[in-house]
Amino acid sequence: MPFLLLVLMICRTAAADTLLVLGDSLSAGYRMPAASAWPALLDKQWEKRQTRVINGSISGDTAAQGLARLPALLAEHKPRWVVIELGGNDGLRGFPPAGIASALNQVIGDIKAANAQPILMQIRLPANYGRRYNESFSAIYATLATSNNVPLLPFFMEEVYLKPEWMQDDGIHPNASAQPFIADWMARHLNPLVNHDS
Repeated sequence: MPFLLLVLMICRTAAADTLLVLGDSLSAGYRMPAASAWPALLDKQWEKRQTRVINGSISGDTAAQGLARLPALLAEHKPRWVVIELGGNDGLRGFPPAGIASALNQVIGDIKAANAQPILMQIRLPANYGRRYNESFSAIYATLATSNNVPLLPFFMEEVYLKPEWMQDDGIHPNASAQPFIADWMARHLNPLVNHDS
């Protein structure tokens, strides 16, 4: 019996030290090996602190598609934290902001229901999508973060865009050279939030 309790405690500890990234192509490592994407690099950085980073991102995913995949990811990995990097594909396709907000709100709710901490990332669209739509889209994230009392991360692409050498030829996705910067940037912003003592 004591041995069984020890095994259960070890399993619980391992589960508590997992961060899941639920995202789209910006986190999936579009047109590059998965091992080169920033979540894999962050996972290596955090080996010493025994925090595992699982990349549950799929290129092209909308907020609704991420929501549909979420229950299986939560059941499999039992994360303690989940970074939500979704909505960009919805915005690029001009989906109504209310629908995007509804899907993301459900993502947050499902994560909380699984006793994990949601961490929402702000997403922004290119200026050519028009001021009215851009403002409505951008406002989704701050509103959801406030109403659900969850942390809101800045959009890492706003710094990546400043360096053309970090961008793929489509002008949308970061290339492999940008991934170490993004991993460091994410580590810096996540360190205060991924707290094992809380």
